[in-house]
Amino acid sequence: MAKGVLVDLTKCVGCGSCTVACKLWNDMKFSEKEPAMGPGVKLSANNWTVVSFNEVKKDTGKVWRFVKQQCLHCQDPACASACFAKALQKTKEGPVVYYPHLCVGCRYCMIACPFNVPKYEWDKTFPLVSKCQMCSTKVAKGEAPACVSVCPAGVFKFGERDEMLKEAKAAIAKDSKYVKDVYGEKQAGGTSWLYISDVPFEQLGFNTKISSIPSSTYSHDFLKYTPVVAVSWGIILTGLYHYTKRRNEISKDSNKNVKL
Repeated sequence: MAKGVLVDLTKCVGCGSCTVACKLWNDMKFSEKEPAMGPGVKLSANNWTVVSFNEVKKDTGKVWRFVKQQCLHCQDPACASACFAKALQKTKEGPVVYYPHLCVGCRYCMIACPFNVPKYEWDKTFPLVSKCQMCSTKVAKGEAPACVSVCPAGVFKFGERDEMLKEAKAAIAKDSKYVKDVYGEKQAGGTSWLYISDVPFEQLGFNTKISSIPSSTYSHDFLKYTPVVAVSWGIILTGLYHYTKRRNEISKDSNKNVKL
C-alpha cells in the first residue's frame, strides 16, 4: 500500500525542525542567502523543504499560520509521465524519486508539474533537476520521512495514504474549525501529502485551481513524441556541426590557394 503524510496546519508553530532534518538527511548546505523559513519563502534546488509564514485574517483577528512545503508526490505524477528518460519514477511505497544518472536535462518535468516543484541547479557547472525524494529509502522500510519524524508539535501523521485520508476527514467532521476540504485528496489526481487547515488554502499560497484529473492525462498524447523530437533535434544539430565543419575546411583550403 502507498504511504502518505497527513499535515495538520493548525498545529504548526513554525519551529523549522523539518527544514533542518531535511538538510541533514539529504546532506544539503545551509545558506543565509537562501533561507528555508520565513514570509514568502519558496522551494529551490537547495531547499527541498521550506516553511512559509502567513499572516491571515480570521473572525478573531489576524493570526499566523505556518505551511510546510515540499514535493507532494502525486499518485499519478506528471513529472514522471513527461520524462522520456525515466529519470523520475514513482515507487510502490509512494515517493516520486529522481535518478540523476538517467536525466538528460530536458526539464520537461519542471513544465509538467502542476505544483511547480522541480527546480534546476542553474548555478552549477553540471546542473541537475532537484526536488524532495520523500526520504524514499526510509519509506521503503516503513519509516517516516526525516522531516516528519522530528516534528515536536505533532503536525504530521505517517501511514497508509488511505488511512491518512480517513483520519483527515474524521478530524474535519469532528471539529468545526477545519475547512471542509482535504488538500491533496483530489488535486492532480491525488497526492501522497494531505493537508487540513482552519484557514482557506488559497490564503496560504496553495494552488486551489488545479484540476482533479491527473496532468499526465493531458500530456500523454503529445509527450510520447518527445523521444522522436529529441532524436531528430540531435540529428539536425549533428548535421549542422558537420556542415559548418566542412565549410570551415573549404574556407581554409581556399585561403591557402590564394596565398600560393
